Amino acid sequence: MPTVSRTLTLRTTSEGQRLFGPRDRFLKRIEAAYPVAIHSRGDELVVVGEEAAAEAVMRLLDVLLKLIRRQELISDVDLDYAIRLNEEGDVYRLLDLYDDVVARTVRGQPVRAKTLGQKRYLSLLKTRDVVFAVGPAGTGKTFLAVVFAVLALKNQTVRRIVLTRPAVEAGERLGFLPGDLQEKVDPYLRPLYDALYEMMGAEQVARSMERGLIEIAPLAYMRGRTLDGAFIILDEAQNTTPEQMKMFLTRLGEGSKMVITGDLTQVDLPPGQKSGLRDALETLRGIEEIGMAELTETDVVRHPLVQKIIQAYENRGAGGEGRGAAKGGIGGSGERERSGRGEPGDGPAEPGLGRSGEAAFDAPATAGTDGGRPNVRSAKGAGRLRR
Repeated sequence: MPTVSRTLTLRTTSEGQRLFGPRDRFLKRIEAAYPVAIHSRGDELVVVGEEAAAEAVMRLLDVLLKLIRRQELISDVDLDYAIRLNEEGDVYRLLDLYDDVVARTVRGQPVRAKTLGQKRYLSLLKTRDVVFAVGPAGTGKTFLAVVFAVLALKNQTVRRIVLTRPAVEAGERLGFLPGDLQEKVDPYLRPLYDALYEMMGAEQVARSMERGLIEIAPLAYMRGRTLDGAFIILDEAQNTTPEQMKMFLTRLGEGSKMVITGDLTQVDLPPGQKSGLRDALETLRGIEEIGMAELTETDVVRHPLVQKIIQAYENRGAGGEGRGAAKGGIGGSGERERSGRGEPGDGPAEPGLGRSGEAAFDAPATAGTDGGRPNVRSAKGAGRLRR
């Protein structure tokens, strides 16, 4: 096919520098994605290539230039997502994502949806009292939920934030953890702390926890409570059992909101144990007031390699390699479960509170309540819980 040339006029030299990226990194990325050559000629950019490719690159450059003229900062992740949208014919929708800044971090950086999937998720967070967010690592599920929780607390639409997750190990054996309850569960809850620090700063988070405005606890400690006027987030929900999920969902009190996040391809329950997250998605699908957001690898906003890593594992699973590698999502049919000690039907481990002040993780256990106090029951066939 014959080649054509298309010209884009720049207002300033700095526009071209920002459009090309550091050391022309953006330019090289665009030329690698399309069969074109891009040249700088004074205050003009010239795109040379087959007509369809040249027109596509002109649309992409036009959108990027509009963002630059708004003084927006463009990252490698933003560029990769723009290229993907351009291939789908939706690149101009990228402009909408930059229009809605929902909050600012403690350092003043804007928080906004970076993908169309995140935009749908944010819409559900605004309009639903219970929201499920399912997707792979790096899609912003937990961070955006914490952002809305902090906003709700600052706007006094809730009186406190409650953050929880099941204490299940991701394939490692943690052994004994010393210290009090807070010190025992901290390793499990670190991602939630990171999001809080980003939005409030470490000192403000510490003061809010001292005043009871922020509570962070393992899932077992939700039993028997009614949470009124709270913004409640359950993270890593794929590692709940159906019984734990039902227990958690029924804690919802008046004036409260719940967000449940998880990744159905990262289940750490014993073999044969169904994920409570999958069970809830199947059971609650028909309730209109409950929002369900499914994020995919296209919504990953971490290092660009993360998206490729996730896609590679999904491709391997689609080819039938590996045990239980079916793609996990809302309405999906399979989930990958890591092997662990215990028998099918055993619940996930929660940290036990021994008299010595140490928590044993050598045997999976489920935690319940006894007269309002936590107790730990050893899982069937898993041996005794050491104290």
